[in-house]
Amino acid sequence: MVNEQAGPVTGLRALRPDDWEKWYETLIRAFSGVPESPEERELWNSFTEFDRFLGVWDGDECVGTAGAFSFRLTVPGGESVPAAGITGVSVAATHRRRGVLRSMMRRQLDDVRSWGESLAVLTASEPAIYGRFGYAAATFQVNAEIDTSRTDLSVPPGTDGVRLRYAAPADVLGACEAVYARLVPGRAGMLARQPGWERLGTHDPESDRGGASPLQCVVAERGGETVGYARFRVKPGWGRSGHDGSVILSDLAALDPAADAALWRFLFGVDLTSTLVVRGRPVDEAWQYMVSDIRRCRPETRDSLYVRLVDVGAALQARTYRAPVDVVFEVEDAFCPWNAGRWRLSGDAKGASCERTEDAADLALSVRELGAAYLGGVSLTALAAAGRVDGLRRGALAEASLAFGSDPAPWLPHGF
Repeated sequence: MVNEQAGPVTGLRALRPDDWEKWYETLIRAFSGVPESPEERELWNSFTEFDRFLGVWDGDECVGTAGAFSFRLTVPGGESVPAAGITGVSVAATHRRRGVLRSMMRRQLDDVRSWGESLAVLTASEPAIYGRFGYAAATFQVNAEIDTSRTDLSVPPGTDGVRLRYAAPADVLGACEAVYARLVPGRAGMLARQPGWERLGTHDPESDRGGASPLQCVVAERGGETVGYARFRVKPGWGRSGHDGSVILSDLAALDPAADAALWRFLFGVDLTSTLVVRGRPVDEAWQYMVSDIRRCRPETRDSLYVRLVDVGAALQARTYRAPVDVVFEVEDAFCPWNAGRWRLSGDAKGASCERTEDAADLALSVRELGAAYLGGVSLTALAAAGRVDGLRRGALAEASLAFGSDPAPWLPHGF
């Protein structure tokens, strides 16, 4: 049992390269302690930015971990803005309730502010933890298990004009990355790929396959140009009635509806399979409107990217707005008090400004609600219905909620 009277742990510092093995072992133990493959360890070691990663030390024992990747995140309007990708957060079970997590969150957000990054983002293993530090769910994703033996697709014109071919994932990585890069400005929440991160898409240790095949890839081509790709595994299975295998989708991207439909039609028709397993896809993805029976797809929506505005003025100014907006927010932010107070946001589809003001407030909310609404996936109207936003001027809520919306829906393409 943890000694509740133990004093606080004060050994908080940036990570050094020779700290990494102990730091990573602490992290792995916090997430069940199951060993990872050497390939997995090498990949995450290569991503580590040591001056942006933190460890808490009790003597020579690492008891807390946290990091912040250097990302660029697409915001509504298509700009790619600097964002700290918070990752690897853990506290040793022996050192809970001693302020370790709070000290890391405090240092981390102070650091992010000093780096001039207006946003911090994360994916949460335990969502309840991060609300008190100002984070809120801002994007959602769809998981599905599609019964392809009893579900058909209705595809758009031009689908038959798309050529598909198998290719080794590593051999077409450059072409696939070019497709991904073209899509990044078009959807809020997507991450511009930083150098080295392209490896994540073809990372394929045997320990991660769960009995399925090595990673496979099909590329979609038109006129000699790559216009889409799908990466997937196939897990064989046989039941009393015959084949019962599964296609497990890892990643799919396409530049136009016909290429997208061609790839989905291929996945629905892989030989000796009757289930297509889909994880982490956009909530508005087109396949949901091409299927003959959505119930047999068993779609499930869950939270994905959590957003924290580190600098309210800079963050709100970095994006554009779907409709003209001129509102004054009264912002509550106990953990980052430099954000608290009144901010006037004026903007439209061409740009925005957000400055301190003494004018009367039109809407009152906390920094969490701003984070939830920031990428356009959660409406301020819905938050107001939950009692999280107060309308202080007639019409201000409807005006701001319309302006903050984003189409297509925001989406995080991969975890970190």
